[in-house]
Amino acid sequence: MLFIGLLIMQTYNIYQLLKEELGNGSSDLVTRKSGQVIRERIERDIENEKDGEVIALDFSKIGVIDYSCADEIVAKLISRLLSGEYGDKYITLTGLNHNQKENIEVAVERKGLAVIAEMDDGKKGLIGDLNNYLKDTFDAIQKNGKITAKELSEIKKLEANTSGTRLLNLHKKRLVKKTDEIRNGVRVWVYEKL
Repeated sequence: MLFIGLLIMQTYNIYQLLKEELGNGSSDLVTRKSGQVIRERIERDIENEKDGEVIALDFSKIGVIDYSCADEIVAKLISRLLSGEYGDKYITLTGLNHNQKENIEVAVERKGLAVIAEMDDGKKGLIGDLNNYLKDTFDAIQKNGKITAKELSEIKKLEANTSGTRLLNLHKKRLVKKTDEIRNGVRVWVYEKL
């Protein structure tokens, strides 16, 4: 378990899951069937996590991940996350090398999805498919840590309903957390980075 600010992140070591589920001595994730076995294990583990949990899939000890495995594990997990199958949870990727990123990015882009990924060099960002205006809003949240619709309106010179819609869309894509706070005696929605 890793603490990031006030957020608690559960890390799933994909290499360890590969060893436990397939036991074939390889550090590579290849074939759709292998990806299905790993995804099903992750899904069983996700069921036991609390709502609001951020789950980091750690690829740092994985060698190759081919497109079919990337599609089966990452794209399907993100797609099912967005459909509400896992409740109020979030998924990020960590420890990716550039070859892994390429295959994962193709898999999520083909399904019109996006996910937050941290590379093995520590650089963090989005991979996949996201409109430019949502990327811009995402970047504002990353810079500020958390933001309200009113604050985004002021920063980006947007109408209040436009900023609220952008923030809500990022939350629906599970790229930011949505919480409520009392500010000056009024309850407001706050959108936080993962």
